[in-house]
Amino acid sequence: MAGRDPYRRQVRRARRAMRRGNDPFGLIVLGPSEPLGLIALSVISRWAYRHRTAFAPFGITIAAFILAAYTHRHHAGYWVPVTVITVVVSFVLGIPHRFLWQGPGGKITAGLLARLWAACGIDRPIERAYAAAVVATGGGWLSAAIAVSPAAKPLPAVAGIATVILGIPWWFHRRRRAKARVERTIAAWPGVADNAGLAGSEILSVVVDAWGWTARVLLRNAITTEQAISRIPALESGLGLRPGSMRILPDQEKANRFIMRVVENDPHAEAVRWPGRWVTSVTSPMELGLSEDGRAVRVLLLRRNVLIGGIMGSGKSGILNIIIANLAGCRDVVLWGIDMKGGMELQPWAQCFDRLAFTPEQATALFRDAVTRLNERAARMAAAGKRVWEPTPEDPALVIIVDEWAELPAEARDYADSVARRGRAVAENLIAATQRPTQEAMGKGTAVRSQMDIRICLRVREPRDADLILGQGMLNSGWQANKLTKPGEFLISGPEHGMPERNRAYLLTDARRDHHAAQCAPLRPGLAASQPGTPGMPQTAPESPEAAPGPSGDGEGPPRPETALWDALVDAGPDGASVSELEAACGMGRR
Repeated sequence: MAGRDPYRRQVRRARRAMRRGNDPFGLIVLGPSEPLGLIALSVISRWAYRHRTAFAPFGITIAAFILAAYTHRHHAGYWVPVTVITVVVSFVLGIPHRFLWQGPGGKITAGLLARLWAACGIDRPIERAYAAAVVATGGGWLSAAIAVSPAAKPLPAVAGIATVILGIPWWFHRRRRAKARVERTIAAWPGVADNAGLAGSEILSVVVDAWGWTARVLLRNAITTEQAISRIPALESGLGLRPGSMRILPDQEKANRFIMRVVENDPHAEAVRWPGRWVTSVTSPMELGLSEDGRAVRVLLLRRNVLIGGIMGSGKSGILNIIIANLAGCRDVVLWGIDMKGGMELQPWAQCFDRLAFTPEQATALFRDAVTRLNERAARMAAAGKRVWEPTPEDPALVIIVDEWAELPAEARDYADSVARRGRAVAENLIAATQRPTQEAMGKGTAVRSQMDIRICLRVREPRDADLILGQGMLNSGWQANKLTKPGEFLISGPEHGMPERNRAYLLTDARRDHHAAQCAPLRPGLAASQPGTPGMPQTAPESPEAAPGPSGDGEGPPRPETALWDALVDAGPDGASVSELEAACGMGRR
């Protein structure tokens, strides 16, 4: 017993850790008589292993020296093809894509190159420029070294200087540093998973991007994704991550796997202004905002009803503005609007709407006419033997946007129920915004809520409210809208969006909104007039400006609320005006 090595057990543990894929230098085993040199070597080895990606520039330089020495001795004439390859690759990497998009053949080439650069991890222009500089410098040096020998002056000095200069962007590139952190995470995962109650899970693959990294994790038998979602705080603590930076999404292919997303640089930290890209046809997907990995969030609204929910201050108005901005640029869709807040939200877009309603009576009349037009269009389709209405500028689709759905009167909800159930084929759809889409708020029947193809959920106060907006059981599947913190952050559920990914809507400023509305107003289409004698066609809109604003006659809409308020104050005279008179003048509430 006296001669037994007291550190044998620690060595066995270290070997088992190495077999599991952990950092082989993560555990340093030292005996009582170990020399200082071995301790220093162990520390340096551990540091070098953890930062091994930082030595890539030196490894490339050494490999270039060896290749040049061998080729110069046996195939000195190879410097010519090396030069040609260097020029071609540098040109392809460095050419701006905007030059390629000018011709039809260039568009195909640009698309193929974009896929290639994305696969290589250099999809950003600055990264391609750096890659072009490395290829041009390395290829040029290699050609010269093959021709005259790598030891010929000043080639060694040039190689050393170029290695340091071109190595600086590599050493400080956030993606490389993130990759190093991810490798350490993979090494520590078995122990972290054991402590978090996910023993036996294994990381299968990791992808690093500009905002963080995404891993695909294999679960042990009988462990579900829902259990992994409940362990997120423990996993964040074990991996030393920022609280709230981890997302766990179900894998759509296998139930025993999940996707773990870690956001290190939040693209939603600051609001992103609307880039001004809008579609010209309702048949095309439109952009609403950005996801957490920087991708544009696109959604198709044609033949789909949309439900938008969230508490006050969560950003419902911002989502509506972006949707209206896109639809306003479409020449094959007509917009009708109902704003139960007296026009506070939709009035600035009045010139882009064919019809607006601000009171319960006007809302009921609008939905009644929508049902009448639905019946007329269905009759026309039946007579023509068509099953689906294809919108055109001459016969556009109809989208009815309702803000504060819960304030609609019961009669209007009954008509809206008919539109929600039957409007798909005739391209007549609803976009409804409300705070809590309960059964009481949506109406007696559940047809309206059940017919909402696209659900957009902003921040909610109670976790169970996510199920009200997104559907029963969504909360337990990872759709945790109660954890959204920023205005405009949303989850979207729809045919193209089956994962609980956090997104943030674009920010559309008031000035940009007014400019865009004025720009799109002259291009707005109108609904085709009914044939004389056609039964059931809607009558003309009321003559009051609140009921029928938009492009009619002289093309001017009603005055904005602040303009109407100012005019009322000017006309009031020295005695002033009462609050009720001002409310009636500008169509807004006391606040």
